[in-house]
Amino acid sequence: MTTGQNETLTRVGPGTPMGELLRRYWFPVAAEVELERKWTKRVRLLGEDLVLYRDRSGNLGLIAEKCPHRGVSLVYGIPEDEGIRCPYHGWCFNHTGQCTDQPNEPQQSTFKQRIRMSGYPVQKLGGLIFAYLGPEPAPLLPRYDAFVAENAIRVVGQAVLPVNFLQIMENSLDPEHTEWLHGHYHEFIHNELGDEVQVAFSRHHVKTAFDVFEYGIIKRRLLEGQSEDSDDWRIGHPVVFPYILAVGSGGLGTYAFQMRVPIDDTHTWHVWYNAYIPGEGVEIPESLQKLCLYEVPWRHPDGEFITDYIDGQDIMTWVTQGAIADRSDEHLGTTDKGIILLRKLYAEQINKVRQGIDPLGVIRDPAKNTIINLPLERKKHHFSEGFESVTMRFQTRHCPVAKDLIDLFANPGVLNGQ
Repeated sequence: MTTGQNETLTRVGPGTPMGELLRRYWFPVAAEVELERKWTKRVRLLGEDLVLYRDRSGNLGLIAEKCPHRGVSLVYGIPEDEGIRCPYHGWCFNHTGQCTDQPNEPQQSTFKQRIRMSGYPVQKLGGLIFAYLGPEPAPLLPRYDAFVAENAIRVVGQAVLPVNFLQIMENSLDPEHTEWLHGHYHEFIHNELGDEVQVAFSRHHVKTAFDVFEYGIIKRRLLEGQSEDSDDWRIGHPVVFPYILAVGSGGLGTYAFQMRVPIDDTHTWHVWYNAYIPGEGVEIPESLQKLCLYEVPWRHPDGEFITDYIDGQDIMTWVTQGAIADRSDEHLGTTDKGIILLRKLYAEQINKVRQGIDPLGVIRDPAKNTIINLPLERKKHHFSEGFESVTMRFQTRHCPVAKDLIDLFANPGVLNGQ
């Protein structure tokens, strides 16, 4: 790639080619539980500084953070019945960004009608709050299976990473890295710690394949010793355009999404979204009835990366590439065909937006949005070592209710009726 091509695919701010593409999609900006005990949350998305707020009627709004009067942050605003009021001089704004009250201006003044700032629609789904920053009319918020699954136990890990979202997404189109990073390197790290392990991830890749479909790219792999009837090859799992990786559960009764939300050019809010589905009639403990939101640590106190678990290994590779990877200095091989396909797909969809055409995966037909069941392998080889092993090898080991999950799913009949 040239430096110019790299710029096109990595700059996400307003008016940039990638920024305009990404603004055609809904992005998570918070978990619902974050606004249960407070009124506001500072949000930075696609290079814009915003404030998410809950008014006294229970409605949500997402508007520019800075008051247009004197630039004070509305994160410290006063919630009203309809909107939020600046704490500095009392100017009030509704969810569209329109100023509705200026208490110290003359009563007959029309000044407030001329004051408006950015305001964006928000919706709740699956325990998360999503926002749309693009042109109207907004498309439908996709009802992917993990978000709408009923009677689900939902746990959500999060981390702000100092990297551009693209190098995280490219990792998802690189199946072979699992063989080395999560296989041989994982074994090496644990052996150095005195824990002799051998993991399913280290199995050799015989071949990989990538297919563009309605919502993104499906990636498939055939591992040494597998037949082409295996779920890993026959079904695979998708990278949902433009920012989600959906991973098969290996029969573990769970949906797993990784969402790479671009904060700006050099920062990404990484969200690990897991929805666990117990078998019918299983009583869910009180500790698991509410969405659990937690931080995923990725550095030791001395600044070194935490690499003894799968997601920490990924983070190390993303961050050490630099804030924005220099793709003009790379040397791609035959195993990088998925990465090349992803870059071409972004470029194609950028051109669609320039032509005024909806890009890949944008949904406007309600009939197609009742529930979107994504193609996922159910017998995933990498997750063949049991629920507890998988839970403790991934970032879910940092979840405060991890032990409760393991205890619940250890009981016969709980594993989604299996």
